[in-house]
Amino acid sequence: MTATDDVKSIEGVIQSYLDGLYEGDASKIASAFHPTSALTSIDDGGELAITPRDTWLGNVRNRPSPKQRGLARHDEIVSIDLVGPTMAYVKLKCAIPPRFFTDQLSLLKIDGRWQIAQKVFMTELRE
Repeated sequence: MTATDDVKSIEGVIQSYLDGLYEGDASKIASAFHPTSALTSIDDGGELAITPRDTWLGNVRNRPSPKQRGLARHDEIVSIDLVGPTMAYVKLKCAIPPRFFTDQLSLLKIDGRWQIAQKVFMTELRE
């Protein structure tokens, strides 16, 4: 597989994640994230918050999706850094208004397939 092929595969993983987020489709999101992955951020109280993937997916299943709410998409892949044959970083922006997110995703190629191993993100509230 060439670097170009890897970037295309990574873009596919990211698109599954973003589509799943917009549609509220936890199975699409799960396909992009490794089962042991977690989401890390600073909560409203300024504390480190680590949420296991499956806890987050439960939250996705139990809320109205941005698509159901008629919200516009705000997806943008800012950068893809293919570090080597088994590691990459992706920076992207997405939103569930009024929350706008910047994600830093660490991807690993596991058993020949790119998966998100870790998500670190920040949230901005906008009107």
